[in-house]
Amino acid sequence: MPSINKLRLGHRIALILLCSGFLSFGATSNNNEINNMQPPKDKGVEGEIIWHVKAIHPEGYFLDVKAFDEEGHIYDVKAIQNADQTTLMDIKVLMNGKKIPVKILQSDGRFMPVKGITKEGQILNIKAIAKNGEIIDVKGIGHSGNIIHIKAITASKEFYGVKAISPTGQLNDVKGVKVTKDAVEGSINGVLIHAHVKAISQTGCSEDSFIWHIKAIHPEGYTLDVKAIDKEGNIYDVKAIQNSDQRSMLDIKAFIGDTQQLPIKVIYQDDIHNKIRAIDENGNLYEIKALDKDGNLLVVEATERSGNLIHIKAVQKNGDLYGVKAISPDGELNDVKGVKMLPEDVEMEINGVQIYAHIKALPQ
Repeated sequence: MPSINKLRLGHRIALILLCSGFLSFGATSNNNEINNMQPPKDKGVEGEIIWHVKAIHPEGYFLDVKAFDEEGHIYDVKAIQNADQTTLMDIKVLMNGKKIPVKILQSDGRFMPVKGITKEGQILNIKAIAKNGEIIDVKGIGHSGNIIHIKAITASKEFYGVKAISPTGQLNDVKGVKVTKDAVEGSINGVLIHAHVKAISQTGCSEDSFIWHIKAIHPEGYTLDVKAIDKEGNIYDVKAIQNSDQRSMLDIKAFIGDTQQLPIKVIYQDDIHNKIRAIDENGNLYEIKALDKDGNLLVVEATERSGNLIHIKAVQKNGDLYGVKAISPDGELNDVKGVKMLPEDVEMEINGVQIYAHIKALPQ
């Protein structure tokens, strides 16, 4: 394809992806701080960065997305970052040491088939796998201009977003992308193609999702529940709340029973300001922990500071750090960060507890 068409494609995709929710957070200096937190650039990485491709269940956990051949063999489906950008990445099936392209095929049906295509023209089915073993179709469901929305579709017609997740917890949308108005874009190994399948930067547009799940994201592409735990060991949900038509800054609360929502803050205690706690009306503190697959509790704490933002991580015993994210039922993702509003160490007090920083969910 001529280079000018590539430039036009980039401009068209950029226009489709922009919306006001992504642009509305704070002053220019804060925007620059947020924008600096990007996945690793390949100037500092040799080879490729492999992103996991997952469907996101409305309850906030990931479903594997795999390719199946006619004999029932199962292969990984991944996004490939092989340059110093993450705006538009290829989606491939990793099959016996080869990278097989994934495309939306030409079809007259209601939903558009998403398939891998081997060099021999063999079609690989792309499916999501539910916790109960159910195999779920992955298909294109409709156009928005040059973009085709791709979803995992259950037997009961529930739609789950399909995303690419980096080892550091960054998230892109998996979408169909058209570069012409023709129904058939071309062919690969004798198979007619309706659209290409790419991982593109998330839109940043707000959805009608009141409660977002709070999760730590393991580098292997699965989620860890984040909970609040009181002194007696009782465990409570931690959620982000979208109570307006913006997702630029969401409150994060510990949900105690049916009525209480406790603020979660970075507290200032004994000259230490890395502890994250929920605070009840009596000043009692609830620890914030992530639960791994084996039931182990990982401390969630404030780590490095970048200007007005503080990075929040789940800390493994060996020192590994896992990003902490807010995930909407529609599969959108915000970063969970500490936010400083004032230069002073102690910004305020809540029920006798000194507060160093606030905990919010911000766009990536």
